[in-house]
Amino acid sequence: MSTQDTEDIELPESLSYHDWAAAVREDRLLGQECGDCGHVSGVPSGACQECGGRDLTTVELPTTGEVYSETTINVPPEQFEERGYQVAVVDLGDARVMVRIEGDHVDIGGDVVLSGHIDTDDDHPAPTFEPAE
Repeated sequence: MSTQDTEDIELPESLSYHDWAAAVREDRLLGQECGDCGHVSGVPSGACQECGGRDLTTVELPTTGEVYSETTINVPPEQFEERGYQVAVVDLGDARVMVRIEGDHVDIGGDVVLSGHIDTDDDHPAPTFEPAE
């Protein structure tokens, strides 16, 4: 989906998990910006994670970022059969999101780009990123 395409999409006034998950399935990232302190989060919440304010506005998040931290999961949760996959917290500028890394290994500080999403059997999508070229 191009940037032009996402500019035409109306953002929900209040971000629910359903709206957030639908955006992930469309390979987009939504977050919330606090009207009281300006903090931006990468997941839906009823209150700001920084100040507790409830004046939250849905915002479109960037699809490129920098790896803030990473680890490799060798003992996955029960529903995942794959072992040795990498997850990371990606800094998107104003927000950080936890993602799964696809493709080559990334290191802290590496540039990454949204590559799609995975959808588990329990219908909870998660964004995937890959190293930026």
